[in-house]
Amino acid sequence: MLTNLCCFILFFITEVSGVFGPDEVKSVSVLEGDSVTLHTDITEIQRHDQILWMFGPKETRIAEIYKQGIDMFNSNETFGHMRLLLDSQSGSLTIKNIRTEHTGLYKLQIRSDRGNSDKRFSVTVYAPLPVPVIIRGSSQCPSSSSSSSSLNCSLLCSVSNVTDVSLSWYKGNSLLSSISVSDLNIRLSLPLEVEYQDNNTYRCVLNNPITNQTQHLNITELCQLCSDSVEFSSHLKRVIPSLVYALVGVAAVALLVCYVRSKQKAKLQTQIYMNLKLKNKK
Repeated sequence: MLTNLCCFILFFITEVSGVFGPDEVKSVSVLEGDSVTLHTDITEIQRHDQILWMFGPKETRIAEIYKQGIDMFNSNETFGHMRLLLDSQSGSLTIKNIRTEHTGLYKLQIRSDRGNSDKRFSVTVYAPLPVPVIIRGSSQCPSSSSSSSSLNCSLLCSVSNVTDVSLSWYKGNSLLSSISVSDLNIRLSLPLEVEYQDNNTYRCVLNNPITNQTQHLNITELCQLCSDSVEFSSHLKRVIPSLVYALVGVAAVALLVCYVRSKQKAKLQTQIYMNLKLKNKK
């Protein structure tokens, strides 16, 4: 008998106080631009029920149903015209095209012949996330003649004007590094070093509790040897054959000149010798 009485009292308190406890706050997360509905958990409002919605630390009235009449308090500057909808049957509140300035505490008061109850909703509105940008972390790049130990590509993934987000580097599905921030509108940057010939897939991910943005790394595009070194090597490959041919030609001409000169010198020496021989005979 006592057990049944305790169960009845507990059931009565629950019905009167509502689904939430007296200090319980339901957390709701939504993306800016979307719509969100805060539910009263009432199936049907009775004629003498009063449903009152309030917002913010000052508990500003924003919508009310009383004696089945609806008042949306359109003079409220925070929400403006036609942004709030109130369900006439359940009293649930819908906020359309919600903005970041609508983040805050929403309080619901239910007054009826069956009892009174209060509920609170903590709504957090997240702004759309930008796509992370991946750039080279250094303006210097190694040449093709650099040692293999220095052939690492320094990268930087960054985003600007973000709040309450995490920025992470992934190699495949493995998390490499991550940084989080809750401050307002700051710039986040996260470095990464990879090898120039790395064939693994890398991605930089920006996320908040309800959405994310991903930028995939193109190693071939961002991580390459210095363009001047590549151009110089290519130029050398084109010039070297011409230089070889030119040197061979110069050497051939030099040999021909030497040969002609040696022949002329030998002929001159022979003529001098014959002249001296004829002179001695006389």
